[in-house]
Amino acid sequence: MIKNKLIVVTGGAGFIGSHIAWKLSRENDVVIIDNLYTGKRENSPPGARFIQADIRDYRAIAEVISSADYVFHEAAVVSVVESIEKPLFTEEVNVLGTLNILKALMEGSGKLIFASSAAVYGDNPNLPLKESEKPKPTSPYGVTKVSSEHYLRVFHELYGIPTVALRYFNVFGPRQGANQYAGVISIFINRALRNEPLVIFGDGKQTRDFIYVKDVVRANILAAESRRAEGRVFNVARGERTTILELAMKIIEITGANTSIIFDKPRPGDIKHSQADIEEIKRLGFKPEWSIEEGLKKTVEWYRKTGKS
Repeated sequence: MIKNKLIVVTGGAGFIGSHIAWKLSRENDVVIIDNLYTGKRENSPPGARFIQADIRDYRAIAEVISSADYVFHEAAVVSVVESIEKPLFTEEVNVLGTLNILKALMEGSGKLIFASSAAVYGDNPNLPLKESEKPKPTSPYGVTKVSSEHYLRVFHELYGIPTVALRYFNVFGPRQGANQYAGVISIFINRALRNEPLVIFGDGKQTRDFIYVKDVVRANILAAESRRAEGRVFNVARGERTTILELAMKIIEITGANTSIIFDKPRPGDIKHSQADIEEIKRLGFKPEWSIEEGLKKTVEWYRKTGKS
């Protein structure tokens, strides 16, 4: 476990970033960089230093990034739908922001752990997906993640910056937003808790590889601690497929909601099936510990307790 280090978490007031910050703040000096576009300051752990800044603003972030031992880069436009609506904005945040962090790390000696995405694969039928598959993104969001991965590789090879890219599949858990751009699980849970219909875009037979956020935090820490991981990309998932219809039914059962499921037309940019091959990250010592059902119960419990939406 990482101890007594200076940790920077970009997007640390957001969903995954806040979970990383909470885990590492117990035994490290944690600095959170977040512009609060979607993050909430209340998500930050007590004792962490908070810098309200945009990763597109190099001067606002360079000094603390260059001083860090580890940078967990979670700040991004994370929605496929939003990226389709705002491609230029998505490029600026996701690619220019990552370049700013890499440039700042050239002035220091820190290691970058980057949040990439399964969106880089596009709608690839060669399941389960290995890291060696040729990227073919179907959205501006996916394009920005591929571009950022290439920049990580180039900065590692040219300048010796230790970098790792983690291709997250479908992450869920407490503190995930339930707005129109958020993950399907948070949206389903919030609608179920209000006894509103769960809307499925498409026929519900599309599949995703869901993983609970605490397992994602463990993957980040393993990648940070491993020298063998440097200069590489890894899938982060459970390595399983669940249909969206199965997911909706599980959530209705767990919440006890008096509701129904309705179907709407598919959304542009969405893929049909997704599943990860996780053999590479398993070699770093990673093994998912949380089942989907356990994670859903914890997530429902959090939404009930906090009343967040």
